[in-house]
Amino acid sequence: MKSIKYITAVIFLLFANHAFAQNTLSGHVRDELNGDPLQGVSVYLPDLRTGTLTDENGFFRIQNLKNAVYLLEIKAPDFKTIVKRIEMNSDVSIDFLMEYTITELDNIVITGVTRSTEMKRNPVIIKTVDAESLKSNSAINLIDALKSVPGISQITTGGISKPVIRGLAYNRIITLNNGLKQEGQQWGDEHGIEIDEYSVDRVEIIKGPGSLMYGSDGIAGVLNFLPPKSLYEGEIKTGLLTNYQSNNQLIGTSVNNAGKLNGLQWNARFSNKMAANYKNKYDGKVYNSAFSETNGNLSLGINKNWGHSFLSLSSYNAKPGIVEGERDQEGNFIFVNEQGEEATATASELNAYKVGIPFQRINHFSIASNNYFILNKGSLNVDLGFQNNRRREYEEVEHPDEAGLSLALNTLNYNIRYNLPAMKGWELSSGIGGMQQTNKNKGFEFLIPDYDLFDVGLFVYGQKTFNKLTLAGGLRFDNRNLKTKQLYLNENEEVTNGPSEDSELKFAAFKKNYSGISGSIGLSYQTDKNSTLKLNFSQGYRSPNIAELASNGKHEGTFRYEIGNPDLKPESSRQIDLAYFIDSKHITLEISPFVNFIKNYSFLEKMKDENGNDIIPDPSDPAPGFRYNSGKATLVGGEIYLDIHPHPLDWLHLENSFSFVRATQKNQNDSMKYLPFIPAPHYHSGIKVEFKNLSKSISKLLFKFGVNHYFAQNKVYSAYDTETPTPAYTLLNAGIGASFNLFGKNDFIRLYLNGENLGDIAYQSHLSRLKYADTNPATGRNGVFDMGRNLSVKMIMNF
Repeated sequence: MKSIKYITAVIFLLFANHAFAQNTLSGHVRDELNGDPLQGVSVYLPDLRTGTLTDENGFFRIQNLKNAVYLLEIKAPDFKTIVKRIEMNSDVSIDFLMEYTITELDNIVITGVTRSTEMKRNPVIIKTVDAESLKSNSAINLIDALKSVPGISQITTGGISKPVIRGLAYNRIITLNNGLKQEGQQWGDEHGIEIDEYSVDRVEIIKGPGSLMYGSDGIAGVLNFLPPKSLYEGEIKTGLLTNYQSNNQLIGTSVNNAGKLNGLQWNARFSNKMAANYKNKYDGKVYNSAFSETNGNLSLGINKNWGHSFLSLSSYNAKPGIVEGERDQEGNFIFVNEQGEEATATASELNAYKVGIPFQRINHFSIASNNYFILNKGSLNVDLGFQNNRRREYEEVEHPDEAGLSLALNTLNYNIRYNLPAMKGWELSSGIGGMQQTNKNKGFEFLIPDYDLFDVGLFVYGQKTFNKLTLAGGLRFDNRNLKTKQLYLNENEEVTNGPSEDSELKFAAFKKNYSGISGSIGLSYQTDKNSTLKLNFSQGYRSPNIAELASNGKHEGTFRYEIGNPDLKPESSRQIDLAYFIDSKHITLEISPFVNFIKNYSFLEKMKDENGNDIIPDPSDPAPGFRYNSGKATLVGGEIYLDIHPHPLDWLHLENSFSFVRATQKNQNDSMKYLPFIPAPHYHSGIKVEFKNLSKSISKLLFKFGVNHYFAQNKVYSAYDTETPTPAYTLLNAGIGASFNLFGKNDFIRLYLNGENLGDIAYQSHLSRLKYADTNPATGRNGVFDMGRNLSVKMIMNF
């Protein structure tokens, strides 16, 4: 805490020594075709989190700007976004002509790499998902909302989803919320992302180890979840979102209020979800797949000419059931009732919203302070945060209020970045960031040991634009210190003070120190007005997580007894990315192949005895043993996206995408050649029809139909029955949406009706953990199947 106080004191000394300049940025925004003024255009400064709207004459004015270089974003529906750097040494007046467009690809401002910059200017491969896409589609959680993005998959365990980027998951993905790393228990299969789905306005997906700001773990990439942009001065808005889904009777509600007055701004949101058990054609209602969520978020901030300062608080609270998949001889789901007896789940229990045993309670509280200061020379970003993550599993009907596994994780995050003033066209940034973390066991079951972790990293990044060519690159050095505590248990699984005749070692104490270098260098070249070519070389580094090193126990919901390997070495990734983008009046095309070489790639491998039988580490709670191993991995793949929108049929979009990744191990036989749990190739084809401004009352009307085909995944790690092949399947989806102008308000009500898996196909995703649940005795089918047909109705009201 003393270090934080020292840092804060230095910041305010820098701030206090700076004389404030009072500059004004003004101008007009007009239509390029006819020169007409454009009203309601957003003129926004992303770094300052402030802006304004043009008036009926297309005029805008932003006052009280200090001497600095700003990134300016000019944005309006149906027009191509303009992004321009403005140097303010005095008052500046500048006019803009906006070009009509159907799609938006190149001129998007991104924030998850270094300072705010244009996506087309940065060599790193980045995909964005906007608010309209998030709201118009149906999803049962935040990661499920990204399932249509090429290259993005999800590991599912009932209603819980974990992100996968190009075949890599878990701690290989950095999740950002409020500009800081989200720290839960990412190593677990059934440990989802503790972020309210309804609070996210936009997502930046960085593919590969190209982001140097946020630490060593992101060799797969970064998911940057962004809240809504700040409102304009004098605005106050209240919104209500409701969602109902037919398959699991999900009821979702979210209400928020935001505003900005005299530079002070706020955004408050309360959300609730409750869902009963989902169903499919083969299993019927899947017992204990119900869940509930209650979340709250509050952000308070101030915008002045010196920069901005925001304080954000978040409370995420979920209670998901854990599907075990046990059934009787007739194929009915069974469970242990309150009397401790085996019972068959009745129709009322299967249709209820009640979560049975076993289940989890997840509570994640975070507080973040995000600050941006404009200095005499350059600017300074300071992000500080604290997170408390409580994850508890309840497994005994005799003691339903006593958690077996109970993990308490406290994390202190810090990121400080200094952006130097532009020098001969170079934009340079350097910084320090990391975390201090403590994890403690609070229950009577133990899967990982108590540990203390300290992580620190230093980075430098530079970018320079030569007309159409942009060069960018940087280096980062990370050091991580990990210290675990020993644990002895007696024959009753009770903690003892140390070794004795009646105790057995559960976790050995050890100290580990890891260090490594990450780097990225690449170029982005605009081959013409509509096309961009990118080439990027990156090196990533990731130290083993606590589960890989020291886990020792059965984890509910994964059907495995996991054993860590303290001899694992850090993973080292070297990736080459090539991308070509076209964004024209008739087509939008994205082609992005990649190859990724990973040394010391760690994965779980099933344990077998000398006779080829499963090793059961704990006979009292039978589950096959899995141990972490490592090898040399090569991942090759890429994504293709094509949107045909033939002019003048601007309302028509013919969308196609294909994503593919092949992951192999070097110098292995056929059964161990392929890495486990790699997503199957995925092809999407869809038609979208979108009409705008149909009448005074209807501002938008949307129709869409899509086909998602998942190819068979036969390239599996079959050694020791670690995983099994998955057959191909095809899902049909459709949707309709409309926006209505009422009471003088644009888009006062938005309605969306979506249908998923309209053919009610019974399927299992290759990444579904429920695929490895018990066999159904009545049918002989292995595991539990995914969700069947699902209809979703969503209404959004903006007051």
